[in-house]
Amino acid sequence: MSLQEQVQGGVDALVASGAEVGLQVAVIERGRVVADVVAGAADLARGRAVTPDTLFYAASTAKGVASAVAHVLVERGELAYDMRAADVWPEFAAHGKGGVTLRHVLLHTAGVPAPPYDTTVEDLCDWDHMCAVLAESRPWWEPGTRFGYHAQTFGFLLGEIVRRATGRTLAWWLREAITRPLGIEDEVHFGVPEPLLDRVARQVAPVESPPGPPEPGSPPDKANPPGIRPDAAYANRPDVLCSDIPSAGTMTARAAARIYSALLGHVDGVDLLSPGRRAELAALHYEGMDEVMEMPAAWAFGFSPGLRPRPGSSFGMVGMNGSAAYADIDSGIAFAVMRNRFSPDMTAASQIDRIAFSARSE
Repeated sequence: MSLQEQVQGGVDALVASGAEVGLQVAVIERGRVVADVVAGAADLARGRAVTPDTLFYAASTAKGVASAVAHVLVERGELAYDMRAADVWPEFAAHGKGGVTLRHVLLHTAGVPAPPYDTTVEDLCDWDHMCAVLAESRPWWEPGTRFGYHAQTFGFLLGEIVRRATGRTLAWWLREAITRPLGIEDEVHFGVPEPLLDRVARQVAPVESPPGPPEPGSPPDKANPPGIRPDAAYANRPDVLCSDIPSAGTMTARAAARIYSALLGHVDGVDLLSPGRRAELAALHYEGMDEVMEMPAAWAFGFSPGLRPRPGSSFGMVGMNGSAAYADIDSGIAFAVMRNRFSPDMTAASQIDRIAFSARSE
């Protein structure tokens, strides 16, 4: 049975069981598409089926795309890992943040993991407002001394450093340096162009009760304030989908997998990274306690090390709605899973990972 058939069977079963509403999966091995499958509904109310070009809200899976843009810009000489944010964004030096570097932002050690606790969705959609309040914020720790996931602030910190340093937005560089050369400029977005909104799958709330909120006043509560905690309704808002919020994003599975395949160096005519930088992306840079999420964590250079970590080989990112996109250097595999059942259930992504890698080892 081909990998395409194995993945299609697994995806069809998940949709038939009711665990999933719609799924989109792509697996690329050394530049060759070996699985590109879809199943289920993109919009139950309208009877719209998932197709390969359906766009899915991918939550933090987009952080991997944002990190990729930053690494490509360093490769091109537009940025440097140890450049200080305050050197291009002077206001950010307030309250002792002058030592924060691009490296700290990529490694989630910058110490600025929380927006103001009263942040609203409307605030989150206002780039200038968010950058101003983060510049004025007080750090939780001295840069580089602790690790803590910057769930809501990562994209603004990275994006404003890029904008100030280059004169162009992170979204502009995404198109210019990555998606346009790869021929996928309509399939990966931090903010969806309004004409493409009809292609976005509608997120559906989970059948089971969602996890309870964090304890009031706890680090997870402060870092992800109540007014902007993503759920299905949040992910369906046109203002959220269309706004430039690079901590999240919207994409197709085939485009996300193609980006990671290009990062591996397997897309002809598109040379994004040197082999040495690719190895640095996958190297384990931190292993220990996440001071924000209050749980053990491992982190590569701007990426998670994988659903089943292969330290030094795998790098990518998952989203809190169960989406995922990864690359693996040793096997040459890049894969992505998009879904519209909004829950942290990683069953689909883990199953595809297992199928892809077990098939390659046979």
